[in-house]
Amino acid sequence: MSLEARATAAESRVSREKTGDGAPSCCPYYHEAVELIGRRWTGAIVAVLMDGGPLRFSEISHAVPELSDRLLSERMKELEARGVVTRHVDPGPPVKVLYELTDMGTSLEPALQELKSWARRWLRAEEQRTSARTTL
Repeated sequence: MSLEARATAAESRVSREKTGDGAPSCCPYYHEAVELIGRRWTGAIVAVLMDGGPLRFSEISHAVPELSDRLLSERMKELEARGVVTRHVDPGPPVKVLYELTDMGTSLEPALQELKSWARRWLRAEEQRTSARTTL
């Protein structure tokens, strides 16, 4: 197990400590992170930026085809406000706007890779079970 994984496991154990009344508690930082990255389409946007480097709005939109421009704009503003994404404006002409992950955003890579591995293992298996049932 890597040093980073061990540190994460240790933090997880600490976050499972019980509250004063004996009930389990959720780490507020964990909860905030899940709420931020777990918002609809946000994980996909971060993954696209991680794989593609600095991208224009239209490139992100094409990479996540079911995402509306309105919602993409909203999510990009949220990610920029939280420091996950930075927006670079090249005054042109023509004006060119690029979005790029910050160090904070890039540091999500190990977590997103683990989530991707989990999804391939468990969700693919579930999909195969479902399709096997429908072909019977």
